[in-house]
Amino acid sequence: MQPRQFFNSPIGITNKEGPDAMFAETSNSATLISNQEKDAAYFRSLEISGIFLNASQIEAVRHKDGPMLTLAGAGSGKTSVLVCRTGYLLNVHNVDPRQILLVTFSKKAADEMKERIGLLPNLTPGAAKGIQASTFHSFFLTILRSRGYHQEILSSERQKQIMIKQIMKELGMGDTYQPETVLQLISSHKVNMIKDTAWPKETEDARKAYLKYEEWKRRTNKLDFDDILVESYELLSNNLVLLQTLRNRFQYVMVDEFQDTNLLQYELIKLLTAKSQNLFVVGDDDQTIYTFNGARNEFILNFDKQFETAKTIFLDINYRSTTPIVGLGNEVIKHNRKRKVKMLKATKKSVLSPQYCRPATTDDEAKWVINDIKEKLAIGSHRYADFAILHRTANNSRAIFEQLIIDKLPFIQFTGNDKLFYEHWTVKPILDHLRLALNPRDFDAMDGMVGTLYIAREKAMDLIWNEEQKAKKKYPLIHLATLPGLKSFQVEKIKERIKLMKEVKDLEPQSVIKKLRQSFYDKYLETEGLKQATVHKEDLKETLDELEASAKRFATISDFIRFIQEMSEQLTLLKNSKKQTESDAISLMTIHKAKGLEFRTVYLIGASEGILPHITAIEAEKIEDAGPKQSAKEKIEMALEEERRLAYVGITRAMEELYILSPSFYRGKKVEVSRFLLEAFGAQSANTNGSKATVLAWICSSAKCNGWQRIMTHEETESETKECPFCSGEMKKGSKEISSKS
Repeated sequence: MQPRQFFNSPIGITNKEGPDAMFAETSNSATLISNQEKDAAYFRSLEISGIFLNASQIEAVRHKDGPMLTLAGAGSGKTSVLVCRTGYLLNVHNVDPRQILLVTFSKKAADEMKERIGLLPNLTPGAAKGIQASTFHSFFLTILRSRGYHQEILSSERQKQIMIKQIMKELGMGDTYQPETVLQLISSHKVNMIKDTAWPKETEDARKAYLKYEEWKRRTNKLDFDDILVESYELLSNNLVLLQTLRNRFQYVMVDEFQDTNLLQYELIKLLTAKSQNLFVVGDDDQTIYTFNGARNEFILNFDKQFETAKTIFLDINYRSTTPIVGLGNEVIKHNRKRKVKMLKATKKSVLSPQYCRPATTDDEAKWVINDIKEKLAIGSHRYADFAILHRTANNSRAIFEQLIIDKLPFIQFTGNDKLFYEHWTVKPILDHLRLALNPRDFDAMDGMVGTLYIAREKAMDLIWNEEQKAKKKYPLIHLATLPGLKSFQVEKIKERIKLMKEVKDLEPQSVIKKLRQSFYDKYLETEGLKQATVHKEDLKETLDELEASAKRFATISDFIRFIQEMSEQLTLLKNSKKQTESDAISLMTIHKAKGLEFRTVYLIGASEGILPHITAIEAEKIEDAGPKQSAKEKIEMALEEERRLAYVGITRAMEELYILSPSFYRGKKVEVSRFLLEAFGAQSANTNGSKATVLAWICSSAKCNGWQRIMTHEETESETKECPFCSGEMKKGSKEISSKS
């Protein structure tokens, strides 16, 4: 493992000074609003409660009639604006609390709004309760219930997946899609208001499953979350009396996190506010990171076109992070073209800039992070809850997850999945092959791998067990060759698989996994229906690549399997003690899950090409989707802009300390530092096709030698010279222009 060092700039940057945000003026309502103003009493009461609003916040709070877009940058106090505007409408304009509707995206956010509104000065408990503050789904479900919709809400993802799997089996679809993929397709088409008759031809199988799924829900009297909005839109579009009643009641509508709105939600909000036009939305286009759930950036970008009389206010003062952290966020996100131009200012100065490092691998990266955390804990400067480790996808957390378990540090994984990486449905058959190579009579492993021979599992295992009672075999899998109805090539495949198990038992586990993939497994996944280039398919490839990277650390299959068993045992112990550690534990989560949160110290891992930005964005032109047709260039640009927004969200979660790690090698391949970091420091990037970049390099000083080598680590920059590997002359630090393919 390399020495653990952090630096003030990413490797490849000659300018060591990182970006810094402007320091914001500290003026607030106490000085901005005189006692002679009509609404001064309201702001004085807020100040007594400890709420001091800046000029932009005051302007937003004072807004009464007509549409308004409040662009709230990261950490700029958007919740305070929504809460204080609610109080302003009640106290200054004497609006009936029942006329106010405040909609957000999570129950937690809605509950926080209600709590904070209830604490506002001069507000009676009755007035606070009269305000409708809820999620989209909760609000519209209340409307449906009032009109006689009594269906059971289908909230269990597992139940939905089981039903879809059963439907796929009935339709003879095999494993053409994974159940979660079908459910995601169904949801995408619903929130984008695409009728089943308009589904693309290539998703015909999924469409048939969708129709069966809808039929099952009708028959069993169930609605899922998307149905709540679909049915509400149908109801309000066809029941004008009800729609008018709602319009008359809710004269003031406020929407939080507006950048996360999907088409169906937006259309519902427009229905409610069509008469009054009193729509007040708060959001940040730079934090639109949920397009995979239907969120559409154009709603916030084109708000003033949809509502021509709309006013726009920028909340551009960040109260969360230090100037260097805000400055880095500004420099990263400004490279997006489809955005509202803004530069955040900060209220906290610091001499500590974001720190960067270049570990060799993701496993080294994990050790660097954990060792740094342990050092901070040892000197007593931090507690566990101060730390958050953010990663791009669930697969990117394998190494850090294992290191946390190995070092027995308390942590909470906020991915909705507390299973080991090795329990993934794609990984398990490979591991079962490894176990079977060690022990050909491991019947549990046999049960997990027979499906890869295209033979029904239950049928296969019944035969093996029955034949074993008659005559035991060293390799019981050979019994399958006697299964009635098998074709000759299938019998050969069974024999080949047994031979393969014999050949690989003494090889290193990474080599075995590669051999299994090349021999049959990658093809098996592809022929099981993953024929299109989809995000799901790339996710599976990434999962198996990560398995190889994990196995590389072990010399024997038995060592690898033993390690996995130890991880499983440690995780069980961790789960049992979880309740005791939740009050003080490290947070491990995807950037998506971290949105809206803040932490004293953030480690943003995997800031390398192919991870962040993700390979699916870099190669977005290969992805088949059901959206509008776009050119390859448009697809890539849109995908990269979302990845850049993800990087921005990750950066702006940090309050005091930010550590960004960019592994040099990812799953056995050399990867560059994320283009987002290089751009932020004004460096050219060689990561786009056809472009050139200037990189740090060792240049041979001999006139007779053209030798040069790229500088890949921070440690190399500490040396002044090195020996040329070509002529043994002296090499000095310099720069070299390279193409994107170098």
